[in-house]
Amino acid sequence: MAVQKPSIPKGTRDFTPAEMLKRNYIFDTIKKHFLRFAYQPIETPAMENLSTLMGKYGEEGDKLLFKILNSGDFISKVPDEELAEKNSQKLTTKLSEKGLRYDLTVPFARFVVQHQNEISFPFKRYQIQPVWRADRPQKGRYREFFQCDADVIGNNALLNEVELVQLIDAIFSDLKVGVVTKLNNRKILSGIAEIIGQADKIIDITVAMDKLDKIGLENVNKELFEKGLPQEAVDQLQPIILLSGNNAEKLASLKIALADSEIGLKGVAEMQEIMDYLQLFDLQNEVELDLTLARGLNYYTGTIFEVKASDVQIGSICGGGRYDDLTGIFGLKDVSGVGISFGADRIFDVLNELELYPKNRLDNTKVFFVNFGKKEEAYCLPILAKLRQAGVNSEIYPEAAKMKKQMKYANDKSIPFVVMIGENEMSSGKFVLKNMESGDQKSVTSEELIDLLTS
Repeated sequence: MAVQKPSIPKGTRDFTPAEMLKRNYIFDTIKKHFLRFAYQPIETPAMENLSTLMGKYGEEGDKLLFKILNSGDFISKVPDEELAEKNSQKLTTKLSEKGLRYDLTVPFARFVVQHQNEISFPFKRYQIQPVWRADRPQKGRYREFFQCDADVIGNNALLNEVELVQLIDAIFSDLKVGVVTKLNNRKILSGIAEIIGQADKIIDITVAMDKLDKIGLENVNKELFEKGLPQEAVDQLQPIILLSGNNAEKLASLKIALADSEIGLKGVAEMQEIMDYLQLFDLQNEVELDLTLARGLNYYTGTIFEVKASDVQIGSICGGGRYDDLTGIFGLKDVSGVGISFGADRIFDVLNELELYPKNRLDNTKVFFVNFGKKEEAYCLPILAKLRQAGVNSEIYPEAAKMKKQMKYANDKSIPFVVMIGENEMSSGKFVLKNMESGDQKSVTSEELIDLLTS
């Protein structure tokens, strides 16, 4: 019988050691800036109760939740007539009480409510963990992926949004990725829905508009018609969402277009304040007011963010927004928050495509000791220990294999330096240090070896 070839689920990936070094470079860079902006780390479980997750992401989001079957004999508890109906949605409520988290924001809101007496507000937290979505896998879209979130909760000052834009700029500048940070405000979108006479269709409008980059204007309009918007309303929507000009010109036009909408004008005022603050900083990347930006998640209420790479065709690599009462669904009312999420997997793909990883800064093995035998091995071990104490990533081959095999091992791992110690070196107290990139080699003392590898 043929052995079945092992595989992994669609939309998931294995990462080799070389790839993990790159991913850790991304995580370390993001974490460094999170800490610099005074965010504190937390973690939450991979699975949450479905009562925590359901109804927080809209109808489409609920469909993308991975549900976990209850343990034990769960089928026996379902009446035969319900099984015969074959209604999967109805059965799910009987068979599954837990699900894998869809994002980090809703679990964070649950965390804040549960731990409200242990944290100080405003609470600035960061979280770097995987999330799961039963989406259709494609380039840049996975079913399992990491999010790197930074949120401020317990304060509604727009300075929080301003700092998040600075944080975005700092991280992508450090990673050498050119980006455009797109901003909008859900109040502006509500105002637009109001002036075209479709205030009750705000969710349908934002869900459709959020797909503009993916499916194009014609298909967005088609979806709006399918949701019941009349031709007149769709026609009124076009010039507003496709407004051109710089940020100041767009804001000026919106003040006129939304003059009869109180909520719309409030959104314009919030965006104006944020843009005025951002003029104070020498940001390295462009910030753009984009009225087509909607962010499909229902819990956003104010500013919304989306970041696109300038030089790679891929979806958003960072996004987020203001949520004024997300904790209210768990019983803690009137606690405003705002946050962003960096998509580590898409950033990984961008850095790969642009070849932006620093060659000499990844935490790979820096020096490799060739093993010539037991005597040489014993001679090497003390200096190997000193190098590790000095912060140099070091290793020795575990046995006296053929030289060709050991050098191939060093090459395969892209180790930049190799140390060789034979009988002559032991008698002279010297080490032969070879630079694997240039091919140059020199004899050095143990002190010189440490100095060279730590400089």
